[in-house]
Amino acid sequence: MRLFRRRPKLPADRRPALDPEERILAWSPAGSGDGVVVVTNRGLWLPGRSGRLPWYEIHKAVWSGRELTVTPAEVLRVHDEYAVVADRPAESYLLLDPGEVPHQVRTRVTGSVAHTAHYPLPVGGVRIVARRVSGVDGLSWAVRYDPGTPYDDDEVRAATVELVERFRQESVPSDL
Repeated sequence: MRLFRRRPKLPADRRPALDPEERILAWSPAGSGDGVVVVTNRGLWLPGRSGRLPWYEIHKAVWSGRELTVTPAEVLRVHDEYAVVADRPAESYLLLDPGEVPHQVRTRVTGSVAHTAHYPLPVGGVRIVARRVSGVDGLSWAVRYDPGTPYDDDEVRAATVELVERFRQESVPSDL
């Protein structure tokens, strides 16, 4: 028995096309086929997807002990100061030898969130999220409306703009 086990390197034929500054942190075979889940410093490479899913585009990731379920965000609309996002369908991947994948996914998704808060609106509510984007200075701002909130309503939009601006001001450290 070896004291320090090292995971075998990801086979070259399964390695995704990484950016020059992107590095692999963990990987796991997915399901019974040739698919792999690859965790990098920039995002998550998932079987059946043509590219990386950046950390700031993952709304939620859940580990069941056997399956990794990822809920990506979809940009519905982009305003000057923020993007309106909603959940896309969740995607699940069976990981029979997960290694560090669940830990790294949790660390990276959680680490991408700089600030988050929920606010009531005249109708419904909104979650405002400031996220770190790998390779980009500053924060990316997004809002996610509660189900049933009419995000195209003028009153809701005006309240959202005011809340985002107030949240941005509150989120800036006072010693700057």
